Amino acid sequence: MATKTETTVEEKLRALYDLQLIDSRVDEIRNVRGELPLEVEDLEDEVAGMNTRLDKLKAELEVIEDNIKEKKNGIEESKALIKKYTAQQDNVRNNREFNSLSKEVEFQELEIQLAEKHIKEHKAQIEQKAAVIEETKGRLAERQDHLKHKQGELNEILAETEKEEKALIKESEKFEKQIEDRLVKAYKRIRSNVKNGLAVVPVERGASGGSFFTIPPQVQMEIAARKKIITDEHSGRILVDPELATEEMEKMDAMFTKMK
Repeated sequence: MATKTETTVEEKLRALYDLQLIDSRVDEIRNVRGELPLEVEDLEDEVAGMNTRLDKLKAELEVIEDNIKEKKNGIEESKALIKKYTAQQDNVRNNREFNSLSKEVEFQELEIQLAEKHIKEHKAQIEQKAAVIEETKGRLAERQDHLKHKQGELNEILAETEKEEKALIKESEKFEKQIEDRLVKAYKRIRSNVKNGLAVVPVERGASGGSFFTIPPQVQMEIAARKKIITDEHSGRILVDPELATEEMEKMDAMFTKMK
C-alpha cells in the first residue's frame, strides 16, 4: 500500500472536516429518500407473494375441476355398467346369477351417489376458492397501484440525487485516502457511535457543536492553534475551530454546487 504524504495537524483537521461535510451531505440525500427504498422493497415482496398465492389457488382450482371431470366420467361408466347388468338379468338361468347382478347394480348406484357427493363438495370448494381469488385480485390491484405510486416517488428522488450521491461517495473515498488509516478508523468509529453521524464538529458558542457542555477557554485556544487533534471529552467528537470550519464549508459548498 502506498504511504501517505506527511501532513500537518491543520491539514489533517481540514481533511477530516471536509470528509465529514461530504459524508453529511450523503446522509442528507439518504434522509430525503427516507424509508422509501424499504417501502418499495416491501411492496414488491408483497405483490410477488400475492401473485404466487394466486398462481397456487388457480392450480388448486384446476386440480378440483379435473377431479370433477373424473367423477363425471366415473358416473357415466357406472351408468353404462348398470345398463349392462340390468340387460344381463333378463338372460340369467337362476336366482344366484340374478342376485349377483343385482349386487353389481347396487354397487354401481352407490358409486354414482358417492361421486355426486364428491362433485357437490368439489363445487363448494371451487366457489370458496373463486371468492378468495377475487378478493386476492382486488387486494393485489390496490397494492400494485400503491407500489406504482411509491416507485414513482422514489424514481423522482433518485433522478434528482443519484448522480450527486455517486459523485459524493467517490469524493469521500478520495478524501479517506488522503488521511492516515488510524484517523479514518477513529472517524468512522465516532461517526457510527453518534446519533447524527457527526464525528467532526466546530466549536460553537464555547461548546462542542450540537452539545451544551462548555469547553474550557484553554482547550478552545489549543483547538484554534491547530497543533494537535482534540476530542470532546463528553461525546468523543473531533473538534475544529469555527474559522477553519467556515473556510472548509465555503470550499465544500462550492464543490457540492458543481456536482448538482
